[in-house]
Amino acid sequence: MVGFDPSRDNMRHHFHGSARRLWPWFLTAIISAASVQAPASAAHAAAGVSFLSHQALYNLSLVKSRGSTSLDSARGRIFYRFSGNVCEGYTSDFRQVSEMNNGEGKTTLSDMQSTSWEDAEGKTYRFKIMTRMDESGQSEVDGVAERNGDKITVKLKRPVAKTFTVDGKAVFPTEQIRRIIAAAKEGKSLLELTVYDGSDNGQKVYNTFSVIGKPIRGEGTASSSDPSTANNQMKALTRWPVTVSYYERDAAHTNGEQTPNYAMSFELFEDGVSRALVLDYNDFVISGKMDKFDISDVRSAKPCK
Repeated sequence: MVGFDPSRDNMRHHFHGSARRLWPWFLTAIISAASVQAPASAAHAAAGVSFLSHQALYNLSLVKSRGSTSLDSARGRIFYRFSGNVCEGYTSDFRQVSEMNNGEGKTTLSDMQSTSWEDAEGKTYRFKIMTRMDESGQSEVDGVAERNGDKITVKLKRPVAKTFTVDGKAVFPTEQIRRIIAAAKEGKSLLELTVYDGSDNGQKVYNTFSVIGKPIRGEGTASSSDPSTANNQMKALTRWPVTVSYYERDAAHTNGEQTPNYAMSFELFEDGVSRALVLDYNDFVISGKMDKFDISDVRSAKPCK
């Protein structure tokens, strides 16, 4: 079909628009022996998880498409760099380049780059996201979210200057990961969180529902190998199968129920590393496999004083 295809545009929106939300699941945490004592005020927010400065590369590929969705192939790569500590906060740089083909000769290319910073107490979150789709030009989301009492104030510079508030119960991405790990360690199987991460147009808040499976201890067999399962430090760690479903908070419900915008499944190590990623967008499913993992080329963040 020549011209605008609503179904294809919808697929591009989901596959690319939610890419910003992938980066938290690629975090890696340091072994406890290498952790640094932090001030009491910061220690509470990052209890049990100290993140390692690192960089990683992931390959994306199409698993399957469903229904009338015309998606013949999808592939891409994600490069991710993370650094910081509980004293200075956490900085991440993320880039995803992807290609989608609808099977009718139409290929969509997209390139998204983002950088963010979050303090360890979950009070401040700064983000900047730049997206380029085919020849349609570049779009940008730039803003900061500040927690103050029972509300979060978000100040956007782009795509339009705007200030608004979000329910203070919402958490930022790194805090979301910490809470899932904490729940898993406590033996909980379900966790509900409201999340604000600046994705899409910077104005959306998502309700999330996490299902945590039984722990896989230490040397438990992995369905497929990758740099995380081959790493000697990682082999001794416990991991859990986790599925997180994302629901747009203000979306309309149908017959009293709401269908998730998408769901993410992965194995989450106790130190924050995620592997065996599967992204279910209802109409199609994408897998993300870790290809490279490197800490030697990343300058470690300064230790806490």
